[in-house]
Amino acid sequence: MPFSFLDILSLVVFILSWFGYTWFARKKAKTTDCIARSLHQHRIHWMHELLTRETRVSEAALLANLERNIAFFASSTLLILAGIFTLFAKVDTLEHVINSLPYADQVSHLAIQLKLGLLSFIFVLSFFQFTWSMRQYGFLNVMVGAAPIDTSGKNENLLGYAKQMAIVQDQAAHSYNYGLRSYYFALAAMCWFFHPVLLVLMSLWVVYTLYTREFNSKAVRAITTGQQLLNEVRLAKQNKATRD
Repeated sequence: MPFSFLDILSLVVFILSWFGYTWFARKKAKTTDCIARSLHQHRIHWMHELLTRETRVSEAALLANLERNIAFFASSTLLILAGIFTLFAKVDTLEHVINSLPYADQVSHLAIQLKLGLLSFIFVLSFFQFTWSMRQYGFLNVMVGAAPIDTSGKNENLLGYAKQMAIVQDQAAHSYNYGLRSYYFALAAMCWFFHPVLLVLMSLWVVYTLYTREFNSKAVRAITTGQQLLNEVRLAKQNKATRD
């Protein structure tokens, strides 16, 4: 057996931490203010405002900037994968380095290959998420290009169209977030090379970090407050339009 019972237990904790947090965050976002929930409302406001503007240069620039960020991570992921595949040819050297480290768990040749395989799998998943996010932003660009101008902001069909554009952008952002989350857990997986206990600790630390940033950070509170202010402004506009 290339792995001990502690290795298998730490791997189970790692997998449960990743998929468990993903399920938890998706469920909790439906009822609790967080980055994903609040930003979706911001995207709806953005798409509603977009329909009322004759010039959409700023929207094109913002969407292009978002796509550049994703393209950077997608290309970086390919470079990381190339580096991991190179390590497969240096397993003997890697084994010697790990076994020479103080307090490190002694690993075998096969164990290192399997751990490298896990890292490769994580970054392949990450690459798929980033490229799918890029494609969805491409779909959004087409929808923005097809969107007519409605200066009144009262056309119900176009308001529904704006919401659909926001949904596409929201899905693209989710894919981007999943890709970034893969990076976080890949850092935890790297600790497995040193010791399985460290993998457990890092997996739990990643979950704590993600939860804090997505549900209980200053950025979340500011975004949520901004969303509430925009809702009030939008409601005031609708009431004024109704009176007029």
